[in-house]
Amino acid sequence: MDVRRERPSHSPRSSAQQPHLGSLSPFLLTCTAYFLLWIPEDPPSRLGALVKCLPVLCLVGLLRANPGSGSGGGYSLRLQVALLFSALGDVFLIWPENFRYGVLAFGMAQLLYSWAFGFSPLRSGLLVPILLYSLPFSGLLLLHLPPDLVLSVSAYGLALSTTLWRGLARGGSARWGALFFATSDSFLSWHTFIQPLAHGRLLIMATYYAAQLLITLSAFQSPKLKTH
Repeated sequence: MDVRRERPSHSPRSSAQQPHLGSLSPFLLTCTAYFLLWIPEDPPSRLGALVKCLPVLCLVGLLRANPGSGSGGGYSLRLQVALLFSALGDVFLIWPENFRYGVLAFGMAQLLYSWAFGFSPLRSGLLVPILLYSLPFSGLLLLHLPPDLVLSVSAYGLALSTTLWRGLARGGSARWGALFFATSDSFLSWHTFIQPLAHGRLLIMATYYAAQLLITLSAFQSPKLKTH
């Protein structure tokens, strides 16, 4: 029996689990403050670090305020810890000399996202398009990386590719969140190591905050059921 017929995704129960717009206002307001203040153009500072990571911390607060989200408490908890590691990575990346620590913090976040998304169904066919994109891009990036960053950035790229794979397999907003995260990090890598992009910081941070929001919203959804 196809269990999707017993509980359609558009049922009142499913929609009731979605956060209302008011609960997203702290995230939206702190994102607005970040872009209005445009902290990346200022010298590194503790204020800049705070303004940058506040939107992500607001998403942690959203999950903590809704412990009964649609995907269960364990899923939500893993997302919360991943968001905290992301916020820590945001702080490290404010200071260029701490770049390696930022990569480590975000690497931990990616592992937690992959763990949260799960490995069932496996959907190994999704690896083909991911590899077709990531291998040439990684090869180009390696030509421009400082030698002392090759190992850490390569390990992070593997963790990010795994998150993308598992997010696509899970579906829903997790899929789009993983895609936006990969897009943001591609912008960041190109802008930092290969060639500066026009409006690069805007592209990086807009796609990054969108990614974190979409991944957070996946806690209020049930994963798509696969029958094959």
